[in-house]
Amino acid sequence: MLNGKSILVTGGTGSFGQEFVRIALERYEPAKIVVFSRDELKQYEMGQRFADDRVRYVLGDVRDLQSIKRRAKGIDILIHAAALKQVPTAEHNPLEAIKTNILGAENVIEAAVSAGVARVVALSTDKAANPINLYGATKLVSDKLFVAANADADVPDARFSVVRYGNVFTSRGSVVPYFRQLRAAGARSLPITDRRMTRFWITLGQGVDFVFSCLERMHGGEIFVPKLPSVRMIDVAEAVAPGLAVKIIGIRPGEKLHETLCPRDESRRTLQFADHYTIYPEILMPAADYSCDRSGEHGAPVDDSFEYNSGTNVRFLSVNELRTQLGDR
Repeated sequence: MLNGKSILVTGGTGSFGQEFVRIALERYEPAKIVVFSRDELKQYEMGQRFADDRVRYVLGDVRDLQSIKRRAKGIDILIHAAALKQVPTAEHNPLEAIKTNILGAENVIEAAVSAGVARVVALSTDKAANPINLYGATKLVSDKLFVAANADADVPDARFSVVRYGNVFTSRGSVVPYFRQLRAAGARSLPITDRRMTRFWITLGQGVDFVFSCLERMHGGEIFVPKLPSVRMIDVAEAVAPGLAVKIIGIRPGEKLHETLCPRDESRRTLQFADHYTIYPEILMPAADYSCDRSGEHGAPVDDSFEYNSGTNVRFLSVNELRTQLGDR
């Protein structure tokens, strides 16, 4: 799938981008991977980790159309992972979140169309489903832009799709590294916003694997959602620091008790497959049978009342399962 292909990863020095590059180099023989980001230090550090001539590091910002346009030339596959992702930061800096997450998405689409990129996958978030915070709202708009690009793009066989999944707890800036840091510093308690809070659970490797599979499945216009277990945040704290007290600090601005990946209002357009759900577009698209993806797998409609919510999920990870996955035994 990636053999002989030229790949561009926006936000490529982030946690996802680094794992994507690692796995792509191990499993495939890409012609080149262009890591596009605005952080020169992270690019330098990543270059030390991946000493491979096929990986090229390019400074640029998705806010700058000409910057991303230049780098999209000759690209076969584009993975859009660049975003401002911290909920409180977006709440306090709304225009900055809009510039990166919405206008940046528009620039990526225009660059991909102009360059004739064949496959574009944009990473989304559970917070884009029924959003109550600005980060989620900007990502919902971004999702809509990438879906609509399939109808607007005058490029033969070009496809734009979205991958939506939950929190990657071990990524940089997420709660697990933060809890580990507090534990190492001798903290007497870990901060928990609410004892009832739940989230979906996915590892970086699982997220990358899912993107790979969606590149094979995509007709264009889909929002792909992996089937994931849920976790209780109180259990995550216990898995990282057994026996350590927790301190309830209250829900932060724009935060939910539970997250949703497939809203009930979209159940009429949601198909269930073996390991994922597909939300197909409601706007007019080129003819596509979304019930059968391009890898040949068939899906079936969900019930009209279906909602994929972390609080009502059928599968929760136990504390022991979390410790095993985190390696914190």
